[in-house]
Amino acid sequence: MTKFTSKLSVAPMMDWTDRHCRYLHRLFTKHTLLYSEMVTTGAVLHGDRERLLGFDKAEHPVALQLGGCEPDDLAASVRIAEEFGYDEVNLNVGCPSDRVQSGRIGAVLMKEADLVADCAAAMISAAQHAEITVKCRIGVDDQDPRVVLPDFLQKIAAAGVKTVAIHARKAWLDGLSPKENREIPPLDYDLVFAMKAAFSDLNIVINGGISGLDQAGALLARRIDGVMIGRAAYHAPTATLAAADPLIFNTGAEVCPHQVVHQMLPYIDAHLTAGGRLHHITRHMLGIFQGQPGARGWRRILSEQSHQDDAGPEVVLQALARVARPDSTALAV
Repeated sequence: MTKFTSKLSVAPMMDWTDRHCRYLHRLFTKHTLLYSEMVTTGAVLHGDRERLLGFDKAEHPVALQLGGCEPDDLAASVRIAEEFGYDEVNLNVGCPSDRVQSGRIGAVLMKEADLVADCAAAMISAAQHAEITVKCRIGVDDQDPRVVLPDFLQKIAAAGVKTVAIHARKAWLDGLSPKENREIPPLDYDLVFAMKAAFSDLNIVINGGISGLDQAGALLARRIDGVMIGRAAYHAPTATLAAADPLIFNTGAEVCPHQVVHQMLPYIDAHLTAGGRLHHITRHMLGIFQGQPGARGWRRILSEQSHQDDAGPEVVLQALARVARPDSTALAV
């Protein structure tokens, strides 16, 4: 199996972490583990696999997150994922949305630890090279996390799971929206660290409310195995990822966002040639210059012009002209 190396990862985020987003993030950091959106086993087994699972080889290391609760379907999906070349396959036991719950997928499975263990065991048996991991919450609804989480981890570890990412807050399955479930239940980092102390053989990745590399470094300094950043990486990729390799992985240098934009142009050309639209990609690029002079002009041009039928790389270059380079004192207005 793949050796655990994900000291830093970008969380799976539905509607956001598609292949275009991952390609962009990879230009900022060579070593951060990138996750797909969650894909259900039904979609993997019966849907358009190339559209759902295809990715550029430049995205490695890359993980597929699966949603499902049937061991046989999950095992079959793992075999398909390996055909596509994913480095890791992750089982979603953390998403609280009503749509996901209705399919017995996501955080609702925190109530069925034995089933999760069976699912994980089937996935591990099916895998030839990809690491099988689990992403979970500390508990759901009225569960006591200090009782539920150790039992959950013990069972999936016994099934052979070596790495688990823990979103350090409860999920309320009835009464809170998915957005509220990312904000209202309080974070409990200390419980996650206690689980690392109790399960020293497990690789434990902490997730939830992590805003940037300084916080990630502080958490890693407490001997947690990895840190998973979500929306901060999406909304402000430069601030969150450009210095990830030197600061977290002790290799390389901080990446210039202007260079990243230029590196995206051939990828954009290829996407347009294949019949895609510019906004499929540029929607992920809006936050590149977050907090920098000219960011508003950058976002405005991309937002207003990328949806046009004939929009191409020239729109990106026009938007880039509104942003001063770090070595420039002039800013186009």
